[in-house]
Amino acid sequence: MRLLINKIILALSTLSALIGLGFLGWILITLFIKGLGSFHFSLFLNDLIDGGLRNLIIGQFIMAGIAGLVGIPLGMVAGIYLREYGRGRYANTIRNLSDIMMSAPSIVIGAFVYAIIVIPTGGTSGFAGAVSLAIMMLPIVINTTDNMLSLVPKELREAGIALGASKYKVIIDIVIRAAKVGIMTGILLAFARIIGETAPLLFTSETSNYFTMDLTQSFPSLTVSIYDLANEPEESSRDLAWAASFILTVLVLCINLTGRFITRNKNK
Repeated sequence: MRLLINKIILALSTLSALIGLGFLGWILITLFIKGLGSFHFSLFLNDLIDGGLRNLIIGQFIMAGIAGLVGIPLGMVAGIYLREYGRGRYANTIRNLSDIMMSAPSIVIGAFVYAIIVIPTGGTSGFAGAVSLAIMMLPIVINTTDNMLSLVPKELREAGIALGASKYKVIIDIVIRAAKVGIMTGILLAFARIIGETAPLLFTSETSNYFTMDLTQSFPSLTVSIYDLANEPEESSRDLAWAASFILTVLVLCINLTGRFITRNKNK
């Protein structure tokens, strides 16, 4: 009887996995067929107003880059504190809050930033978009840093202290060095997540058809423009949306594969 139940559960699990992979394959195949059909290299040379995507790609990376400059250091420092200094109920509370932030819908974060930045400043801006992406990135980096440091053997810390090194020197020169590959992988995966976000940017940065570096105004966003172009009645706009979706998918895929490659080499 137990063997029969095991076979049934295994068959159901396999079937569920195949169904999920089937839908994923369907989405990717459709995306690649329609995206490649609309893809041409002039997309990287012209702005959206001229039928290209240059300003959108640059704008998306600028906001994600600023978010990384804010979220990565803060997340790493918080993760180091939780693992190396935090103790008891206070540290556990921070971990629980970080877990809640990771599971919070991105549109909720967008609404929060809209309330605290967009409304007081009187309009959407690239700065508000970067803040919303940084908030999304922060808990991922915190959890990654905390978990990776927990895998470093306690004996390494004790050896450093036995040699007379101070605690912060042990953390910087021994613990972080031992966990740097895992931390880097987590940062790449966090960046891959925010680079493809749309919901928070709908509230905070919107998008622009023109190239701009002014973060105090509506800022070019690839993901928001995909949403807008897909709802346009013109066939050319929808083709541009497919091409932008293809480019975004390839970017996210490359970042994820880079993270997996680093982890695989570390394991070897």
